[in-house]
Amino acid sequence: MTTQAATAPRRFSTMRRDRWWVTPALEASALTIFGLYVIVVAILGNNYQYHSGGASYLSPMYSPDLKRMFGWHIHFTYAFFVLWSPLLLRATCYYYRKAYYRAFFLAPPSCAVAGLQRQKYAGETKFPLVLQNLHRFFWFFGGIVLGFLWYDTVRSFLFTPHPGDWHFGIGLGSLIMLANVLLLSFFTFGCNSFRHLIGGRIDCFDCSTTSRVRHGIWAKIISPMNRWHEPWAWISMFAVGLTDLYIRLAAAGVFTDPHHIF
Repeated sequence: MTTQAATAPRRFSTMRRDRWWVTPALEASALTIFGLYVIVVAILGNNYQYHSGGASYLSPMYSPDLKRMFGWHIHFTYAFFVLWSPLLLRATCYYYRKAYYRAFFLAPPSCAVAGLQRQKYAGETKFPLVLQNLHRFFWFFGGIVLGFLWYDTVRSFLFTPHPGDWHFGIGLGSLIMLANVLLLSFFTFGCNSFRHLIGGRIDCFDCSTTSRVRHGIWAKIISPMNRWHEPWAWISMFAVGLTDLYIRLAAAGVFTDPHHIF
């Protein structure tokens, strides 16, 4: 009795009849556009701060303001010194992995669709994909950056029409920054790494007050946010880009930020 080896399916072969290619195509386009935008604005190194009418807005792509904090005077744009943390947090995120594995590496391009044929599959156990396991550490660095973004947002509601004269105010830019940092917070604290940090490594959720508190936070706050982690990942990515674009255009004099000082 002879057996015949199964023939490997051709690339993109599938029995699906829906437009399965739309999602990976959109994801590839979105990631490419965002990646190019980040590189360009980081290289430019200008128009990332808006100071007019007492307002003070800082682009999220240049926060924390290392130039002001340490008095740096370098010819190389310092944005790359702060962007690596949030970008690596996103690059190693489970939901982004699925997106760019499918969109760029066709591994596979979609469910029940044949991708590229590979001689040997090792998953994320060998270099370089084993570095994806550093995601939990990038989360801590990303959390530090998020703290600075919250500071920038609170600062954006404090207007100084005259030196030393502080007033609470609301501007369109400050509201945009607030929306951006809220979306980033939903993405960051809905992360699986933070979910494990809060509720992981506990054998009994009802054995102490601390374990009960952690279980409540894990079950009632973090887990519901985690269910929406994929949409938060995409929406917050666009929010960062749009916030930078708003501040950049205002700083370039394209328009004046509307605001009201109380």
